[in-house]
Formats: sequence, structure tokens, C-alpha cells
Amino acid sequence: MSSRSRRTSHSVALTRLAQISALALAATLVGCQSTRQLDESDSVRAHNYQARIKHKPSPLLVKPAEQAPQDVWERMRQGFALQDNIDVNPRIEQQRLWFASNPSFIESAGERGSLYLHYIVERLEERDMPLELALLPAIESAYNPMAYSRAHAAGMWQFIPSTGRHFNLRQTNFYDGRRDVTASTNAALDYLSRLHDMFNGDWLLALAAYNAGEGTVSRAIERNERLGLPTDYWNLPLPQETRDYVPKLLALSQVVLTPEAYGVNLNPIANEPYFEAVAINDRLDLSRVAAFANIDEDELIQLNPAFKKRMTVDGPQQLLVPTAKAQLLSDSLSNLKPEQLVSLQPNKAVFARAVAEGKAPVAARSYRVKRGDNLGSIAKANRVSVKDIKRWNRLSGNSVRAGQVLALRGGSAPSAAGNRVAASGQRSTQYKVRKGDSLYLVAKRFNVEMKHLKRWNPRSGHALKPGQTLTVYLSH
Repeated sequence: MSSRSRRTSHSVALTRLAQISALALAATLVGCQSTRQLDESDSVRAHNYQARIKHKPSPLLVKPAEQAPQDVWERMRQGFALQDNIDVNPRIEQQRLWFASNPSFIESAGERGSLYLHYIVERLEERDMPLELALLPAIESAYNPMAYSRAHAAGMWQFIPSTGRHFNLRQTNFYDGRRDVTASTNAALDYLSRLHDMFNGDWLLALAAYNAGEGTVSRAIERNERLGLPTDYWNLPLPQETRDYVPKLLALSQVVLTPEAYGVNLNPIANEPYFEAVAINDRLDLSRVAAFANIDEDELIQLNPAFKKRMTVDGPQQLLVPTAKAQLLSDSLSNLKPEQLVSLQPNKAVFARAVAEGKAPVAARSYRVKRGDNLGSIAKANRVSVKDIKRWNRLSGNSVRAGQVLALRGGSAPSAAGNRVAASGQRSTQYKVRKGDSLYLVAKRFNVEMKHLKRWNPRSGHALKPGQTLTVYLSH
């Protein structure tokens, strides 16, 4: 039973007790007899009077209305559910000491998160998920939707590209759904819910899997089972980052529970929506919209960070706008004449340049065939067709040999992230596939994109087999 449910049950029990007491008191009043004899009319009047008293509402029966918290922090505290059954734990205490020694981290993260916390808390409550999870973006990114890691994870919830695509977070030259405030939040909660179900309702294991991957946690559990050891989170042999990850969240939630005790000053956040979605039907320039609607430009960008070029291209047909300005902007956009709408659209030259940057063809170039390459993998990596490669190189068949140099035109060269070779500051490593592994899990384990893993191992196939060896390129 959640803490919210326990509080509700306790309140109901108190109310019933009050009702029983009131009825017992009324019965006592009715049962009392006076020593003097009443005539018939007096008896009738007394009966009527007692009936009126009996039906008069007692103050004890009136249940005081529960007042909703005025502060999102307080609302969050009321929904904490991960603190039960956690005794004194040195791993949590170590993290709590760090937060207590660095109060500015929590305070600045709270300020940044004030735009998003109400939305996150609402979505968690709808799913009946622990509200400590609203603090997860503080651990992941300090509530910075523009955050980008060395492992190419992006957004508040730090999705790597492959996981983002798995949860329908579109990524193009103009839009990155991993940075979309609402889309990434819902994707993260979908992922956490799936992990929660996968690990039989254990939130600590789900959180560990969110950090390290479900394969890593599953293998740790299987190891402990073989050795007859406990399989709860605290006893699993996990990577150090994951061993710190869950205690960090629990420690942060304890500090948020009683910030004054740790010298932390959390500014109140109004318990009301900070933003609303305004429907748009045209390509708009965020800077021009901000000026038109008298919205702070930086604030509008912080609410719509997924539009990488500050143009509403490739993303959802909506803008997130401060609540106070939403209705006015919606009405204004719907009443604009076509010639007026042009003033809010991106400059044509700027838009054309942005398109060219994203789709600029690569000039004629050469490609040296590597061991394991085939025409299909080369064509896919360079975004050209097999037919064109054969035509440019006058190939009659589909065979190529390691060391052979091919001429390529058009398409686009592999990205720096995808071209992981030792000459460009990368090192290769060999990974032996274990039972239960998949390309997705291996890619997540090494923080690389699945499409690159496939390209490095063109003959691996989609169904991996235990004992199979994969090549992975990593940064030095």
C-alpha cells in the first residue's frame, strides 16, 4: 500500500470513529429518563424535540476538506514511496553527505527544474509511480534539457540514440525528441514502468537497469542465484556507477524531504502547470514567436529545446508556452492573416542554409574496404546504393576484398560517432556474447549506437549466439 493510500485509510478510520462516538452520545441522550412524570402532550413534544436533535448534523460528523499542497516540493514529499524498509545504509549516507556539503547543486537544479517538475509529478501520479522518480532528472542532468554526454546521451532523462528511437523519440537535423520536455518524460516513464514489470515490481532493480541496462542487472541476479546469494539490489555485483546511482537518488529524496536539516534552501514551486501546449500549423521561428507573444526568448527555448535550429521543423505540431501566455498566443495565431503569419516564419535564406547543412552531399571520395565489409554494409554506411557503387567502380559482381579502394560519390560519409577507428583516436575491444544478450543490450552496455555495432559486425546477424565475438570501438 502506498504512503498516500495509508494516509487516506487512516483519515477514513478517524472519521468512522468520530461517527460512532456521535451516535453513541445521541443514544445516551435519548435513553435518559427524567424522574418527573410527563403528560402525553409533553411526551410528544419531547419526542419531536429529540428527533430534531438526533437529525441535527454534529460537528464531529463534518470531515474537514483536505487542502492540496501549494508547493510542488510538498506534493512530491507526500508521494515518496521508496523510503520504506530502508535502514541505515552507508552507501546512502555517503551520497547524502555529498549533497549536504554541496547545497548549491540541489538549489540550482531545483531552480532549473521549476519549469518541468509540476508536469513530471502529474505524469507520475497518473501512473501511481513513486514521486522520488521526479528527482531522477536531477541525477541524470540536473534538469538540463540541453544536456549531452560523452556517451551521446541527450536531454533531461539522458537517452542514448538507440534507446530514444526504441521509445519513439525522433532524431533529425532539426528536432531531437530526447530533448523534448513532454515526449522524453513520457518515454522515460514508459521505460521505467517496463523495467519495473521486468524485475517483478522492484523499483530499486528497475532504477539500476535504467542506469546500467537490463542485461547487466539480469546477469548479476543470475550470478547471485547460482552462488546462493541474495538477489536484491544491495547485494548485486554491479558497476560502480550503478552501485552509486540508486543510493544517490534515495539520498537526494531524503534531503528534499527535510531540506532545512541539511542547510538546503529549496525555493517554493507553485503547484500548478507552468506551461501549456499551443497548437501550431506552420513552420515558426522561436525568436520571432517570443517577440510576438512578449515571452522571454530564453524561457521559450528552455520549454522547447528539442527544436535544434530554433525552428518548429520535424517535431510535433505544438509549442510549449508559459501558462499565462498560452491562451493569448493561441487566439492570436488563429486570427493572423497569411501575410502576417510570414513575419513569424523562419527567414527563407536561414532555413535554406539549415537544410543545406543537414543534407550537404559529400564530394567524390575513396573508401578502403575493411575485413568483414560487403557492398551492402558499405552502401548503408555511406548512404548510397549498391547499384551506384558497382556503377562507379565498374564492378560486375558483388564481391569485394579487404584493402580494395572504392570510389564513392554523393550520399554522406559516416559520422564521426559512427566512424570509430583507431586512427581517429578510438580503440577496439572484443566482446563475447553471453546468454540473453541482444544487439540492443550490447550497444547500451558500451554506450554506442546499435547501427554502428551492426556496421562493425556485418555478419553477426540480428539473433546473437552465446560465445559469438563482437568488435566494439571505444574512445580512449
